[in-house]
Amino acid sequence: MIVDCAVYEQGRRQDGDLSLGEAFERCRGSEEFVWLGMHEPTRDEFAYVQREFQLHELAVEDAIKAHQRPKLEVYGDTIFVVLKTACYVDSEEIVEFGEILVFLGKGFVVTVRHGPASDLHEVRQQVESEPERLKGGPGAVLYAIVDRVVDDYVPAIEGLRVDIEQVESEVFSPEGKSSAQRIYALKREVLEFTRATSPLVDPIDRLAEGRYGLVHEEGRHYFRDVSDHLKRVNDQLESFSDLLTSVLSANLTQVTVQQNEDVRKISAAVAIIAVPTMIAGIYGMNFEHMPELGWEGGYPLVLGFMAVVCLALYRYFKRAGWL
Repeated sequence: MIVDCAVYEQGRRQDGDLSLGEAFERCRGSEEFVWLGMHEPTRDEFAYVQREFQLHELAVEDAIKAHQRPKLEVYGDTIFVVLKTACYVDSEEIVEFGEILVFLGKGFVVTVRHGPASDLHEVRQQVESEPERLKGGPGAVLYAIVDRVVDDYVPAIEGLRVDIEQVESEVFSPEGKSSAQRIYALKREVLEFTRATSPLVDPIDRLAEGRYGLVHEEGRHYFRDVSDHLKRVNDQLESFSDLLTSVLSANLTQVTVQQNEDVRKISAAVAIIAVPTMIAGIYGMNFEHMPELGWEGGYPLVLGFMAVVCLALYRYFKRAGWL
């Protein structure tokens, strides 16, 4: 589905609604370019765009099917960029990912969105309010999109940070609650997030270094800024992963210690119970000739002996910290 199609000249959007055919013709001009925005197009919907802009079939296949890792590839005079968007769902403690795929060529920008991707309508409005920047051509649009995607990583990072601090507090609370399942789930989300951001570092660095003529020289400074922000996000995700690993180890250690304490308590209780059980077992053998059986004070004496021994064992295990 086509979301928006506009032609820009000297950094300003031209008035009027244009058909695709008219937009294709206008983008042939030396000072004009077209920005075509699409949302989850079908193969048939994209076929006309592919033909007019001469997009490579492999890149088109990626754009239609999505689920690609972040990357930057060059097909002839066209740059193809895959970006992963992120949105943190706090109620479920998961990161939802979408995709924005960008075709960049001389005189055109084609953006394709899949899933819960960042809203490019706001990006379009923002860049249209800065005609001087839009004079940089398609490269300026690419920067605006990448900048928005990276900026949207920040709220997702903050959501993860809050939940990680919560689970850390749970683990080290006096109750000693086991949070292994929640820790593992958060660690998995951090790993998926890292897979969405880490592969993007090298492409952004290449854009900042000016390896592609479609990116205006002035625009390279902006890509350096985006690169710094992206690396900061990756550093935070790496620290989250390390912290969750440490918290998980601490949680497992606490569980092991608690299990050992439980085993010691059970062992102490068994040792205390074993003494009266042994004595009762001896006097329950019902042999005819047992010298103690004829004592008048034998019964209270045995009960007293049992009580003394059990009390002595209890005090011993209590001092040893087993009870």
